Amino acid sequence: MTATSAPAHSGAAHLADPDHHPSFTKGVFLGEIREDLVFPFPVLAPDEREALGMILGSFQAFAADTIDSHRLDSEGRFPDAVRKGMHELGLMGMNIPEAYGGFGASAKVFNRVFGEIGATDPALAVYFGAHQSIGCKAITLFGTGEQKQRWLPRCASGEIVAAFCLTEPGSGSDAQAMTTAATPDAKGDSYTITGTKIWISNAGYAGLFTVFAKVPVTVDGKTKHRVTAFAVDATLPGISLGQPEQKMGIKASDTRTVTFDNVVVSAADRIGEVGQGFKIALEVLNSGRLGLAAGSSLGARKIMRVALEYAKQRTQFGRPIGSFEMIQHKIALNAAETYASDSAWMLTAGMVDRGGVDFSLETACCKIFASELAFRASNDALQIAGGIGYSKEYPYEQAVRDSRINLIFEGTNEILRALIALTALQQPGERLKALGKAFKDPLHSIGAIGSFVAGRAKRQIVKPSFTRVHEALAGEAETVAGIIHDLALAVES
Repeated sequence: MTATSAPAHSGAAHLADPDHHPSFTKGVFLGEIREDLVFPFPVLAPDEREALGMILGSFQAFAADTIDSHRLDSEGRFPDAVRKGMHELGLMGMNIPEAYGGFGASAKVFNRVFGEIGATDPALAVYFGAHQSIGCKAITLFGTGEQKQRWLPRCASGEIVAAFCLTEPGSGSDAQAMTTAATPDAKGDSYTITGTKIWISNAGYAGLFTVFAKVPVTVDGKTKHRVTAFAVDATLPGISLGQPEQKMGIKASDTRTVTFDNVVVSAADRIGEVGQGFKIALEVLNSGRLGLAAGSSLGARKIMRVALEYAKQRTQFGRPIGSFEMIQHKIALNAAETYASDSAWMLTAGMVDRGGVDFSLETACCKIFASELAFRASNDALQIAGGIGYSKEYPYEQAVRDSRINLIFEGTNEILRALIALTALQQPGERLKALGKAFKDPLHSIGAIGSFVAGRAKRQIVKPSFTRVHEALAGEAETVAGIIHDLALAVES
């Protein structure tokens, strides 16, 4: 496999100029339909399909012999055989480039495997994803050659496990409110990190922490504190771990508080430039959300399949409960939405593999839709099962508990909705800001003013359209185009 999970790029250059990358969803808010970004629908190349088949086959055989999700939930930990098997199968390096000992999987392949692991056991998916979707992802995307050579081969083999340290007691969704500090020495050769991170997945296993801390810098004679990323060796003096958190779901995953007490790291351990940490974190989380969406989507499919089989066998009033319309409605709705969710994350994975596309809103949309689908599907499955759904002897109640975290992980759904809405308003806002400047000097800006007025009149009259949709879906395409048109006018107003 040579297709990588993310296109190779210079971290600094990529961060400095993100707005010049096209986005399908951002275009929607402007009444634009960028068909070139969504057609043709991404498909696996023959070598990808062959590799994926082998990976899934190996994992499914391993899971059948070794992974008991009910036991993992009950015991609240992974047996050594489970973690060892994940490492021996090469799964810990799926998302790491081949040049550093990884599989170099495309986003399409990686997220399909992520989904399979998530459907098998969500806690194991956390172990898998926290390691490479976010744990060592900052190094993969933005690390120096030396950092990549030092860390990625060991991450790929499973010799060490990575963890992502962003959240703090007073800094959850508001990452800018973090208080963890990284103070440089007088020569700038090292930094001393002090602070506390909470809810850190894989903390108890980690050999590498990707840590975000504020570095003091002088700007116009004033001291500012800029969020900066660091690759921190977990064995360094001054690092201490709290006890494993007792959680509602995903109980086997290891989640702890990590405290950094005057931990000294080399300046060579800084990822990117001073002040780029917040943008690095956002970029890492953008790609990480896609795996969460795939895991949620396949998890929803699995639990509804269990409920469907039960609905076929369980009889009441002389017939299977699956013959009742209320039950059929639950099954049909979840089937339709799972199909939509699978299509959305696969389409977005194609954008990631393509490169040069801003997929930040797409991954946010996928995460929101899939996580809420999985939680609803789990609740619907439990409801179909009735009384036995509430028993720990059956998988339904665990599915409800395990799926609940996905509405919180990697950006709460409320924050992501706000992100989408604010982005939607920002673009026409910038357009109107430029118009305001033009009105200050109308004689010299008559062209710009006239262009805006003509453009708005055109947008009100002319609806966007799809030209590459199959004729069987022409009606649906027209409906969606009409919604895009109305949305763009509403946003502009």
